[in-house]
Amino acid sequence: MCGIVAASVAGLFGFNSSQTGISGKVTPQDGAESVWAIGTDSTKGIITSGNFSIQVKPGTYKVFVDARDPFKDVSLENLEVRDGQPLDVGEIVLQK
Repeated sequence: MCGIVAASVAGLFGFNSSQTGISGKVTPQDGAESVWAIGTDSTKGIITSGNFSIQVKPGTYKVFVDARDPFKDVSLENLEVRDGQPLDVGEIVLQK
């Protein structure tokens, strides 16, 4: 029984870690409300406590952070997302 539970838990965590997506952090955390992944699959994500995660298909993307005033919008281009490999773009610092 213990082996079955361990295998189930390992399978659950293995599934979550193989999802394909783009994640990152926006600073200051209240400087933007949404982020877009534009490319093979275009999707809008919500920024919560400065963090975002967008599930996308493999391909090349542009990430667009829709900043609130007085901050400026930010774009990151030519981001390559590979199947089963989450892409962390790190911290995006918004400028005034």
